[in-house]
Amino acid sequence: MCPVFYITILNPTAMHTDARTIDNNTLIEGDICIIGAGAAGISLALEWLDSGYKIVLLEGGGFEYDAKMQDLYRGKTTGQRYYPLESARLHYFGGTTGHWAGFCSPLDPIDFKKRDWVPYSGWPFQREDLDPYYARAQKNLELGPYEYNVGYYQQNDKSLISLPFNQDAVYNKMWQFSPPTRFGTKYRDAIVNAPNIHLYTYANVCNIAANDNISAVTEVTVKNFAGKQHRVRAKYFVCACCAIQNARLLLASNQQSPKGLGNDNDVVGRYFMEHLEIKSAEIWFDEPDQLKLYMMDLFHTKHRAELGISEQKQREYKILNGTASFTPLEIARKQSAFIDLWTADKKEREKNMAGFGKKASAGKRSGGYNSFQLFTRVEQAPNPNSRVTLDTEKDALGMPRGMLHWELTQLEKRSLRKIYEIIGQQAGISEKGRVRLLEYLQDENDDTWPEFTGGGWHHMGTTRMGEDVKESVVNADCKVHGIDNLYMAGSSCYVTAGAPNPTLTLVALTLRLSDHLKARVGLKA
Repeated sequence: MCPVFYITILNPTAMHTDARTIDNNTLIEGDICIIGAGAAGISLALEWLDSGYKIVLLEGGGFEYDAKMQDLYRGKTTGQRYYPLESARLHYFGGTTGHWAGFCSPLDPIDFKKRDWVPYSGWPFQREDLDPYYARAQKNLELGPYEYNVGYYQQNDKSLISLPFNQDAVYNKMWQFSPPTRFGTKYRDAIVNAPNIHLYTYANVCNIAANDNISAVTEVTVKNFAGKQHRVRAKYFVCACCAIQNARLLLASNQQSPKGLGNDNDVVGRYFMEHLEIKSAEIWFDEPDQLKLYMMDLFHTKHRAELGISEQKQREYKILNGTASFTPLEIARKQSAFIDLWTADKKEREKNMAGFGKKASAGKRSGGYNSFQLFTRVEQAPNPNSRVTLDTEKDALGMPRGMLHWELTQLEKRSLRKIYEIIGQQAGISEKGRVRLLEYLQDENDDTWPEFTGGGWHHMGTTRMGEDVKESVVNADCKVHGIDNLYMAGSSCYVTAGAPNPTLTLVALTLRLSDHLKARVGLKA
């Protein structure tokens, strides 16, 4: 066998390097190696600007979309029908912030607590422990003040009128909207021009190597389509690739540990969670209502409310957390009809297109709409059978492809039905209107899901945090159990999903991780 020689890169002024252009078998060294340049990876790198520590930031793709790079994320799905995996995450600098819609809200206090009716629930810290990091994350996402109480917004705009529901049952869950922040555009100059952050694009990490007793990571191997391979060494390594890819990378790093790195207890990849996002009911008001507080104009609205179910009611009925949003029924039906048209065959589409939008049985009256579709975002219960595994098929760089088995339980369906029973009770008690469940929720004994069931494109779990090594992959500091210098960043660490979109929380968790790493090296946070 011919010996392999590694060349150490010496140019300290090259803060961005295309890994396809440097000599094969280059050795790259730094203090912290961050794998993945999406919301988590970029947020972490920014925390170390001008720190005096050399940060190596590895991005598998370039600065623009590339179909060949995107194909590396392709994988099979089983169980509940799901989206194509290669469409669910973007594989270039900035990651999936390249097409997110900007929805932001913190998890609720109950989401962090152990709930006896939700198996495997309970984070290793509470909401108040994350509040300071939520406040800091607002800036990264170009949001307003860390205020999510409806009263804060109503005192400045008297037209934001709440529905007259008992807040101990159904309350106003507030959201803020990022512009949305495109991390790849917003923070590119800051990263590339930073004197201590060394960005490598087209540097796909395909393996993580550890020392002999697998107590610490020694280096990672990167590959690209130029046929080149490099090694990266650092004191600390942070995987910030997204929930599916974080798990895939650990599982594929199985040369020293047959089950995969950090997977002695067969937990890596398990507890994959999504948000069920699905139309669920209609609400009909006796009088037309503008519902300004609850309405949104995508990319223009700065804040709005959704209907949330109180902690008291979640405990009383032993249900999952979820929220309901409003869309005028006339608009919702047109949107649904338009989708149906474009999924029909061409002949049928052309036949119906001329009359599209001319008729509506529920419409706008003077003063506002009288009927609305209620759309749900509800958490998925942690489920060890809902998981990411490796396929026998390999991608173009020789890495086993990821496979997703998405599995729901009876608790999701029962919770969804109960959420609208509670909202319906409040609509009736307040004499405001009536709620009608959609057909798939009307039979209490029916646990099947309709064809239009979908997820929010929100991947969570797979390297969940916890104290019990038999039910978790990382500890409260996001460090992989048993490996001193390997960390996971982002939503893969979530224990439960809550109702909000994951971006705000994953950035907050990343800032918390950064403070932990600074404490380890003796740097003031």
